[in-house]
Amino acid sequence: MQPSIIYEDGNVLILNKPAGLMVHPDGKSAEPTLADWIAERYPTLAEVGEAQLDAHGEPLLRPGLVHRLDRETSGVIAVAKTQEAFEHLKEQFKNRLVEKVYCALVYGAVQIRRGEEGSINAPIGRSRVSGRWTAVRPGEKTREALTEYRLRERFRDYTVLTVIPRTGRTHQIRVHLKSIGHAVVCDKVYAPKLFCPVAGLSRLGLHAEALSFTLPSGKWKSFSVPLPGDLAGALEALRNL
Repeated sequence: MQPSIIYEDGNVLILNKPAGLMVHPDGKSAEPTLADWIAERYPTLAEVGEAQLDAHGEPLLRPGLVHRLDRETSGVIAVAKTQEAFEHLKEQFKNRLVEKVYCALVYGAVQIRRGEEGSINAPIGRSRVSGRWTAVRPGEKTREALTEYRLRERFRDYTVLTVIPRTGRTHQIRVHLKSIGHAVVCDKVYAPKLFCPVAGLSRLGLHAEALSFTLPSGKWKSFSVPLPGDLAGALEALRNL
């Protein structure tokens, strides 16, 4: 699994990450990661970013990585090539100035009309029972989270949504969509008992379709990638049922 470069200048590198590729090592597996790919091709980026530790207290390899995508999520991810660019992007993510657009294939027929916009405004925190992230009532150990979504295509048992997370919490889209009864298909963490594979798709039905932010030059720029073959194929199969 190899990422592809969709844009590059002296400050940033924009990649299309394939599903199944971890962004950075998790301290549990020795499998190749996106961070390894970046470090091999751009060795100077090892000095870009901020120091973090893994679960074992070992330094975490995150060359220029400002944000992340879940392992099974495909799509656009940004990498800073200089420390100045890293701080510039980090500030935009922190202040919610970056627009992220996802395509999500979910279970069930979401009852929303075309052209309407739905929103999920529910804090996210750790479940005391499972330890997983969950949408919960406001409390001391939760963080606000807002997700907006629009109808893209609807089938009898599934729906395709355009999803825009306005905050950047861990697993936010997956947790929020499950909270309204429409989990992302093949989500083995938040919907392990639901039917999978779906129309030939056996991985998480989530794709980071577009990412927009202000470059260090001051120019607002949008980057987008088409649906990968496995997800596009699943949608075509559902249309033909």
